Amino acid sequence: MKDLLEIRNQIDETDSEITALYQKRMELAAEVAEYKIQTGKKVFDKVREREKLEKVSSLVQGSFLKNGVRELFEHLMSISRKRQYQLLTEHGIDVPNDFKEVPIINAEGKRIVFQGVWGAYAHIAMLSYFGSDTDSFHVASWREAMEAIQSGNADYAVLPIENSTAGVVAENYDLLMEYDNYIVGEQIIPIRHCLLGLMDAQLADITSVYSHPQALAQCDRYLQQHEDWDCATESNTAAAACKVKESGRKNKAAIASELTAQLYGMKILERDIQTSCENSTRFIIVSNQKIFLKHARKMSICLEAKHKSGALYHALSHIIYNDLNMNFIQSRPLKDREGMNWQYRFFIDFEGNLNESAVKNALRGLAEECEHIRVLGNY
Repeated sequence: MKDLLEIRNQIDETDSEITALYQKRMELAAEVAEYKIQTGKKVFDKVREREKLEKVSSLVQGSFLKNGVRELFEHLMSISRKRQYQLLTEHGIDVPNDFKEVPIINAEGKRIVFQGVWGAYAHIAMLSYFGSDTDSFHVASWREAMEAIQSGNADYAVLPIENSTAGVVAENYDLLMEYDNYIVGEQIIPIRHCLLGLMDAQLADITSVYSHPQALAQCDRYLQQHEDWDCATESNTAAAACKVKESGRKNKAAIASELTAQLYGMKILERDIQTSCENSTRFIIVSNQKIFLKHARKMSICLEAKHKSGALYHALSHIIYNDLNMNFIQSRPLKDREGMNWQYRFFIDFEGNLNESAVKNALRGLAEECEHIRVLGNY
């Protein structure tokens, strides 16, 4: 039996040989890239790679080694492609990009739409992002807001996209794919729920509470202390306050914001009744224009990977290899297509700017190797 130290020395020698061969292979990949630059040939050659994988796996015996060498060469070829994408960018061959850089995004001369009514958290997000001097209006649904900017009736829409405790607003992710609109900014609003009643109401009078389902869920610990209260849902928190105000009954209360109380002349019976003090909602600012700020630092994309083992990993590797920090991923079913049950599209956020070579490299690789990719915004 060989001594363990002797075996390890032999492994080190073999690894040195592998490293030298890897370096040689990457040099050859650079030569391939030079050829493709001159001829305009695409980097990703699916047929060639499939043939290569079949060939190398035939050189070893046994299913374990065949699977292993196939996986090894899949990684080698993936790394080779990434190097070729880098060289294309270095030679000034960029991925087509029709996003326009703008100096500022503001409300001057623009119309802004949000879902809900005055005093809703989307209204608060709009005021926080654009200021109080705005030409704004509200609609009943998120779809109507998207249609308003798609048709040109509004320039920007303010939509909730994620809550720190309740999770994503799935419908709005689907709407981003359904409409030809783009994210140009975001605003994070701390959620501070209050219990609102009529001006002559007391806490002891309350028997019924109204609010948006998420707001009720975010105040579940508080509501558990009042198990005798009936809870009912409304389309949003401000609409719940309107309902209570219009009822004229002091036994009814709404869970909404302090601004809602001010706008509708209601009494705050209790403040900060949310379960988590860290509760925040992220709102996106959406436009039908492909624009981004020069110093934008967040990329939002949507992609559809091939429906096979490892496809998502290989897609995400383009973000990893370009040293881009991914900070969000969310899957949504492909429900808008026939025969696509249990297949998904992925919404991804990562740090970067459309002007950066690392982002260009990643987008090039994703565009060549995924079934579909769309840039949702840089903001």
